[in-house]
Amino acid sequence: MDDYSHLDLDEIDFDMEPMADRLALLTLEEAHDLRQLLLAVAEERGPESAKADRWAREIAARVPSEDWNSPAAA
Repeated sequence: MDDYSHLDLDEIDFDMEPMADRLALLTLEEAHDLRQLLLAVAEERGPESAKADRWAREIAARVPSEDWNSPAAA
């Protein structure tokens, strides 16, 4: 892992506003990708698996399922 201990974060000048605006919304595809990633982490049964599972469930509850507009769903 890279050693960034020599950096002083107070000396770095960056604007968080555009990033905050960009993170506010995910596309439906991004939300499904994130959910899949969280499920993969949850299946690993590591130290963060419970959080990943909870967040995957939160995302699933807030976005339409991946097949919501498929012909089979109609």
